[in-house]
Amino acid sequence: MNPSPQTTEAARLKSLPKAEVHLHLEGCFEAAVVEQWAKLEGVALPRPREELFKFSGLADFLGFLDLACGLASTPERLVELSYRLSQRLAQNGTGYADVIFNPTHWHAWHGRLGAMLDAIDAGFKAAEQDGLPPVGLCVSLLRTQSADAAIELVDLLATLRHPRVVALSVDGNEAAAGRTGPRFADAFRRASHAGLRRTVHAGESSGPEGVWDAVELLGADRIDHGVRAIEDASLVAMLADRQIPLGICPTSNLVLGVYPSIQEHPIERLRMAGVRVSVNTDDPDLLGASLVGEYSLCRQAFGWSDDVTRAVARTSIDASFAHADVKANLLKALSSW
Repeated sequence: MNPSPQTTEAARLKSLPKAEVHLHLEGCFEAAVVEQWAKLEGVALPRPREELFKFSGLADFLGFLDLACGLASTPERLVELSYRLSQRLAQNGTGYADVIFNPTHWHAWHGRLGAMLDAIDAGFKAAEQDGLPPVGLCVSLLRTQSADAAIELVDLLATLRHPRVVALSVDGNEAAAGRTGPRFADAFRRASHAGLRRTVHAGESSGPEGVWDAVELLGADRIDHGVRAIEDASLVAMLADRQIPLGICPTSNLVLGVYPSIQEHPIERLRMAGVRVSVNTDDPDLLGASLVGEYSLCRQAFGWSDDVTRAVARTSIDASFAHADVKANLLKALSSW
């Protein structure tokens, strides 16, 4: 029996050499694993397993993250979670990923960041030894944290100098937290001096002003989301001129109600305006997304040719914080896809 066109397309997109640069460890909990851990801990889940990931909005979603992360209370569970994430990367043909995690969600590990990093690292190290893709960690601030707490985290990261950590990030609900760029500017400056890259969630629940702050106050090397930059032509021009890449997550934006349909999503308008864009899954298990699926969605919705697909994949590799040799190998493979 001949494979269907959809199967052939999925196989081609899996074979596409690419990186993922906007992916949260908190978003990689499988429903069965959450249910199993909850039973062991005697914790009641908010919904039955089959409806566990049906969220009413961003606030409900972020609340669930706290619950799920609270269940990952042992090193063994963090190792399992990290290893499973690496398996997901391999299933999508992902050659490298920058994985974001926010210590504030992981209540069992408060005050033990070094031990938490070691446990996550052990899972990724085991995965890499088994031939799964390499991963870098982006440690994230939460928007509601204070300036002092942000500086404390950066100083701790500078002291630990964990080889798995590649960047400082900031995430959380921009609409609820209000403007936070000025509050975190000093922490991001310190992160840069400590040799960390900088990636910033902006332009999702905030408008263009959040993206301006991410660039001008936080010195972002990369913007996570950034889609609402489309509302400000001068901002779009600046992003294109400075070649600041956006780590865009189309399915996430649709599921969480940022845009009502893929046809109204601005990723193609941003790309056509010269902004460097990549496609990513954000919180794949929780949102029902896959990286192959994101490429397929955009190819169908916007008529992306193989050349456009290759260019977006190239941006994902260039925009990643992977080691130079990892980037070089992926780019070499991409040139012959």
